[in-house]
Amino acid sequence: MSTGVPSAGGPEADRGDQGGIRTALTGLTTRGRSFFAAGIAAAVCAYVLGQSDLLRVGLLLAVLPLVCATVLYRTRYRVAGSRRLSPARVPAGSEARVHLRMDNVSRLPTGLLMLQDRVPYVLGPRPRFVLDRVEPGGRREVSYRVRSDLRGRYPLGPLQLRLTDPFGMCELTRSFSTYDTLTVIPRVEPLPPVRLSGEAKGYGEGRQRSLALAGEDDVIPRGYRYGDDLRRVHWRSTARYGELMVRREEQPQRARCTVLLDTRGLAFAGAGPDSAFEWAVSGAASVLVHMLERGFSVRLLTDTGNSVPGEGADGFAGASQGTADAAGLMMDTLAVIDHSDETGLSRAYEVLRRGNEGLLVAFFGDLDEEQATVVAKMRQRSGGALAFVLDSEGWVREPADVSGPSDEHGERLRMLREAGWTALGVPRGASLEELWRLADRERTGVGAAGSPAGSGTGEAS
Repeated sequence: MSTGVPSAGGPEADRGDQGGIRTALTGLTTRGRSFFAAGIAAAVCAYVLGQSDLLRVGLLLAVLPLVCATVLYRTRYRVAGSRRLSPARVPAGSEARVHLRMDNVSRLPTGLLMLQDRVPYVLGPRPRFVLDRVEPGGRREVSYRVRSDLRGRYPLGPLQLRLTDPFGMCELTRSFSTYDTLTVIPRVEPLPPVRLSGEAKGYGEGRQRSLALAGEDDVIPRGYRYGDDLRRVHWRSTARYGELMVRREEQPQRARCTVLLDTRGLAFAGAGPDSAFEWAVSGAASVLVHMLERGFSVRLLTDTGNSVPGEGADGFAGASQGTADAAGLMMDTLAVIDHSDETGLSRAYEVLRRGNEGLLVAFFGDLDEEQATVVAKMRQRSGGALAFVLDSEGWVREPADVSGPSDEHGERLRMLREAGWTALGVPRGASLEELWRLADRERTGVGAAGSPAGSGTGEAS
């Protein structure tokens, strides 16, 4: 939410305020200029003809617009404006509503108010509103909708306010300096729960367990609970806290999942909401949200070697970070992610080779033989590996051309499967949910009998 009050000499007043009363005079409307010209003409005629009554009429006509301009400029109708987005983060293709609120914080009523909010052209036309007279201490609320099929971060504002006097003699425009940002994140497709990593939950049997007691100085004590072994009592902590404390000998470590997104510009062809790259970004977002909901420690990794979130030595969203915060951080990153200038995937491989990364889910563009070899080595440091490989040539091909994937694309899938990956080809317009289920069947040995037409996945080795 943003708020502001345009006031004389303040930082939120527009640049025209520097001209003083001259600025107010330039705001005279056609009616105001006509009254002023008629008054001057009447005064000249009265002087020539010696008609005092006509002179009084002329002075009245000339002074009225000047008084209106002066009062409008001096009082400034201190109007406070605020903007609220609902919601501030919205998936691509969905609508968000922007609520505008105007408060008259002065002791004088306003005249006609005309509002205009600045929005990027991709969100639609500029919204304009006309508000009737606002009483002292009164408020008016209006709203409009914005929608974008393209992800990104879009500024909304500043809000422009046009003020008029009750007689329509003068109009002045003021601008608020504050603005808000609408974040359009990738579309997220709900995914069914499958046992891709051999576990149904983020915690479970077979998970590694990390010692909480690495030394006398690293003890993480907790309060004594009925049934705890008395041999685990930590006497130093008991004396410090004045209550019985026991050691946490060990604690479960959250299952990990790394989502690798290939952003190389040379690996993807085409652009727009229906391009292969946008499908990969949306797929990565869907997997991230799905794994976070299942209790995994998740991170987003790109071909540049950058990971999100970047906290801690391993860069994962650990138990100390809320699921909603972690998802929001990664979604904000995916909202503005673009093609990189990288030519290979070696930087991502260097990050992955440092330790056991748990489940690895990757979204790749076109792979040549060299990069397919690098991807094959990534499998050695992960507990399970699932790859969605997009054939850019098939995505830019006309829909009428129903030819299958190229031989080179099929060869790359075979190389990954031989290295232990569950590798699936992604045809144009494929459903991630169907491919997700197919990956589960591939890992359990059911095969690809139910694979989507034209996916070119074949049997998993």
